[in-house]
Amino acid sequence: MATLKEPKTLLDNAYLSKGTIGNVGMPGAPVAYFSLVVSPEQGTVSGIVEILQAIDRPNIKVNVAGKLRHTGYGDITQIITIQGEYVVSMPPPAIGSYLEKFEAYLDVDNSWNGTGGFSFGFQKINDVPVKSSNL
Repeated sequence: MATLKEPKTLLDNAYLSKGTIGNVGMPGAPVAYFSLVVSPEQGTVSGIVEILQAIDRPNIKVNVAGKLRHTGYGDITQIITIQGEYVVSMPPPAIGSYLEKFEAYLDVDNSWNGTGGFSFGFQKINDVPVKSSNL
C-alpha cells in the first residue's frame, strides 16, 4: 500500500534575495536596495525596494511585485521585472499627495549579480550594476 505524501507548498521552494541596483559609492547616484521573496516555480517575485539618494530628499520605500523569467543560456540566467507605486507628498504651500510609479529590471546570473536599471518619478537609471548581498 502506498503512503500519501504531503503536497508541496509554494513556500517550499521560495527564497529571499537581497541586493542593490545602481552605482554604489558614486556621489549623487540614486541606489535601489531590494529585498524580494522569489518563487521560481511560479515565476513571481514580491517585496520591498528602498531608494536612497545623496540629495536632500527622504528615502523612498516601495512595495513591489513582478515576474521572474529563466533564459536558459549564457551568463544571464534570469530576467526579473518589478513594479510598484509610492506616495509623494506635495511640499508646502501646496496641499495633497499623489502616487508615483517605480519600475526596475534585473538581468542577473544565478547568484543575482549582473546589470539592471530602474525608474521613479522623472529619473531613469539604466545599465548599472546589480549586486547581490545574499549569503
